[in-house]
This record gives sequence, structure tokens and C-alpha cells, in this order.
Amino acid sequence: MGSGTAGQSASDASGATGAPAAGPGAELLAALLDGMDTALFALDAAGTVTHWNRQAERVLGWSAAEVVGRDGFAGWAVRGPDADEVRRRLMAIQDSAGRQVHEFALVRKDGGRVLVRMQAAGMRGGDGGPAGVYCAFSEAHAQIDLERSIAMSEALFRDGPWGVVLVDADLRPTVVNAHAARALGGGRTSLLGRPLGEVVLQGVEDLEGAFHHVLAAGAPPAPAELWLTLRSREGERRRCWRSGFLRLCSPLTEEAVPLGVAWLFQDVTEARTAEQASARLRFRSAQLHRAARAAAECEDPWEAATTTLDFSLAGFADHALLDLVAGERLVRTAATPADAPGPCLLVAGGSLPARYDSGHPALQSLDRIAPVRVSAGPAGESWATDRQWPRHAAHALCAALRSRGRTLGVVTFLRTADRPAFEREDAAHAESAAVRVASAVDLALLLDGRLGG
Repeated sequence: MGSGTAGQSASDASGATGAPAAGPGAELLAALLDGMDTALFALDAAGTVTHWNRQAERVLGWSAAEVVGRDGFAGWAVRGPDADEVRRRLMAIQDSAGRQVHEFALVRKDGGRVLVRMQAAGMRGGDGGPAGVYCAFSEAHAQIDLERSIAMSEALFRDGPWGVVLVDADLRPTVVNAHAARALGGGRTSLLGRPLGEVVLQGVEDLEGAFHHVLAAGAPPAPAELWLTLRSREGERRRCWRSGFLRLCSPLTEEAVPLGVAWLFQDVTEARTAEQASARLRFRSAQLHRAARAAAECEDPWEAATTTLDFSLAGFADHALLDLVAGERLVRTAATPADAPGPCLLVAGGSLPARYDSGHPALQSLDRIAPVRVSAGPAGESWATDRQWPRHAAHALCAALRSRGRTLGVVTFLRTADRPAFEREDAAHAESAAVRVASAVDLALLLDGRLGG
């Protein structure tokens, strides 16, 4: 429809014009025009309607048979006072280059009015002169809704405060906005088409499980919080992302055909970490309070010391060892079972020498009078056995026992490899427990007559 010849041929098409068909080419053109999702009409150089498709009929109610051949829109599709202005603006388009956008208030066949947004462009004849105008239009509110949806998508993908990732049915990213690219540690294009497992080291199974659920059953009723470990240049990063999921389906098919999943997320790591730390502190404080009350009921101060260690272990460590100073060396006085969970008990038959080599973490803690944290790394079981600890130990925290200005010994807390290494806040808890244990041990030694009062 970009030339006078095409326009003349199309005017003979039966489906879009109401005129008899002029051959297979005209029938094809009529079918194409009527199959369009956009309302379309065309005017020749004199302002006569030459084309009118079914979408135009749907919007305004006028059929092609009633419209084609009319001179302009006056008296039927445009109110009388507006007819000249509408005609002038439309016919001026054929003398202009490019496409123009106008809004007009048109009249439906039932007498109602509708505001339409129209994109119009001029046509040229075989001699290069003006040959008419073709116009595509839709109801303005529908066009505005479409533009608003596009604008929202563009804003999310460009400036959104949430990460947005679109994945296809194979769970590979197809669109990544700038926020998500920064969070995932890649570029907007470098992440496209790659399996998420290349950037998500831990938690990718949960994430892909959520994608599969959304594709099969639709979006979950509420956002979910996912803990993911990410690969980055600085090493591994563990983040908590509050995530929402939406199933994307094509609006152009009769049945909903999933195109993929939209994953929207926001980093809430700091807030969740602070909440966890606060909850952990409350629990440990409660445990120490319970330990103090339980120890106060013990007639034997040695029992009070081991009871305090038992309460301190809950949610904190897997094993506890109590070594006391005896002359120039340390002796093992109490311990939890080496190969199974159990209470901390005094060593049967009396204390045994702790054969610690120079540089042992327990000796370091005594020298520094400060907590010492160590982890096995790749050494495995040999690391623990070399230090006279249970063979499954992978992380250790040693804290000195101080009472009345003297160092009485050291308590060692141990974790297995399936638990994280001890952190700085863990050292504070260990010191708090060590203070209570030291008081009980000091009293026990006084009562046993091992130290002067």
C-alpha cells in the first residue's frame, strides 16, 4: 500500500473494501488487512475512503461495505464542526515525510464517541506525487495501556530498584536488568543464555525448582526468601534475596503458552543477617542464664562447671574440652564424648596430661589470654588428631579460664565440618561461658585443697 498501483489494486479487494475481488493478489491483500490486529483505513488523494479492515469495523461499528467510497468522514464518523479540521490534518500528511501521530474523537455507528490514537503516513504514486494517506488507529486508552506497559518494562529493565531476570522455558536468562547484572556479578549481555549454575554456586536447585513450579502451576501467592552463594572475582558471596516470580504467557494465543518466568528480587541480606544475629544473641544469653541457674543448684562445683559447658554447647558447638593448668603443662579434666553427642563429664580416673605441641591453639590462648579461632582447611582428620582433638573436628575456638586474676586453664569448643567456622561474635559467647566455668573451677580447686585460699 506504499504506491498508487498498490492502492488501486487493494481498493478492489472484497474483504477489506466491499468491492468485487480482482484476482489472487487482491484476495491475499484483503485477507492480510482483515487479519491485522490494528484498525486500518486508507484515503486516496481526493480524500475518498479506499480501505477499511475488520478491526476498524470492530472499533467504530461501520462495515467496509458502508464506508468504502465515502468522501471523507463528515456526517458519519466525525461530528460536523470537527469534519473540516480532521480532513485537513489527514490530507496534509500525504505531503509530509515520515509518520505522524494524531488523536481524534470519532463517532461510532451507534452514536457513541471514542477517542482514537492514529498513526498516519502518506502514499506516493508511480510519478512520485501524493497518492493518499493510510492510517492505523486504536482506541486511545488501549494504546495508552500498551505504552504504559512498555514504559514500565523499560523502567524495570533500566532503572528499577529490584533485580529483574527473565528466563525462558529452559531456565536460561533472556533479559537481565542493570540491577540484577550487578547483583549476579556479570554484565547484562554476558549472562544471557548461560545456565544460572555458572554464577550461583549454592542454592541454584532451589531457584530452578521455583522456576519449574511457576511454569507448571503459576506464580506463588507470596514472595520467598532464597539464600544463594554467588561466584565473584572476590570469591564466594552469600546473599539473601527476597524473590517474586511471575509466569509469562503469550497474549496472542488462545491457550496460555508459557514463554518463561520473570524473577524479581531484592537483596535483604543485611536485614536478615542482623535478625539472625539478634536471635542468636538472645538464645545464647538465655542459655547462659539457664546455665547459671542450673549451676547454682549443684552441690559439687565440678558438676557446676560441666553443667555450664553443656548449656553453652546448645546451638553453638559439637564438643567441649576442659584443660587445666598443672605446673608447666595442661591436663585434660573434662570433655564431651569424642565420637557421639553427649554431656560433658570429668575424665574417669583423674586428669590426664594434654600432649600439646608448641603453637597449639590452646597454648596460644593461654599466652595471649584471649580467644583463638582456627579451622582445618584442606587438612581433614589429620588436622584434628594432630592437635589431640576428636577426629571429626574441623573448627576450634579456645578461651582462657580466668578467675581472681589467675589463668586456671582453657576451654576448647569444637565444630565438625558440616558447620561454619567460628566467627568474632562466637568468641564473645565463648568468653562469657569461660568466665562462668572458671568461677566454678576455682571454687572446686579451693575445696579440693589444690590452691591456697
